[in-house]
Amino acid sequence: MSAIQIESMKDQCSPEEWQARVDLAACYRLIELYGMADMMANHISSRVPGEDGAFLINAYGMMYEEITASSLIKVDHDGTILAKPDFGALNYGVNKAGYVIHSAVHHARPEVACVIHTHSWASMAVSSLACGLLPISQTAMRFLKIGYHDYQGVVLDTAEQESLVADLGQGEALILRNHGALTVGRTIGEAFNWMHRLELACRSQLAAMACNTPLQQVSAPILEETWNNYQPGTRRPYGVMEWPALLRKLDRLDPSYAT
Repeated sequence: MSAIQIESMKDQCSPEEWQARVDLAACYRLIELYGMADMMANHISSRVPGEDGAFLINAYGMMYEEITASSLIKVDHDGTILAKPDFGALNYGVNKAGYVIHSAVHHARPEVACVIHTHSWASMAVSSLACGLLPISQTAMRFLKIGYHDYQGVVLDTAEQESLVADLGQGEALILRNHGALTVGRTIGEAFNWMHRLELACRSQLAAMACNTPLQQVSAPILEETWNNYQPGTRRPYGVMEWPALLRKLDRLDPSYAT
């Protein structure tokens, strides 16, 4: 089957929404490019600028590598579809688990612009370890105080939203026990940065543990100091430096994400 033919949504939304659509589509492509996608099973969302209670999310049925700015669906916190393109006979909708997770975070954290949820092999493996994510690398030390959310089954019940947002708290990253990972950001680039680094931390831990030799520990004061160096109050926002470069990378590989 050839690529899905979707008419542009650019003239049906504000310039600010269109830019959010382009950046969000880019994020989907980058999650795929960096090996964190699970075919069509996961979801990334972006708040719609200037529209309280509205966010963009993927059409359930499309691969990350084929998502475009115009293919994204706009929904509200109640799951009502506000706008979507004509998918023809495919008539794609929204993954219910995606709505439950993302609407909870967007409702509870109004400063959050983007939420990313993954089922990468590394995050799923670490989420299944009783020890969780260990601060054994500099990258992992950024997640010294990461939150954990216990598994309650496939996230289809809105009753789980309260505990989910409580476990995330005011943090930027959450390990979903026996499930995967979630990160948030004040921009799409920031949320991607958090997820990319969390993925690296998970992969490096699994590689180190596979060597079956004692792990080198770091003292608590150094861990705390390093963690503090990664916090918003001590450095520029994440994503500012690399997001434009990542977009240029996508433009070289396949600029169709921005259509």
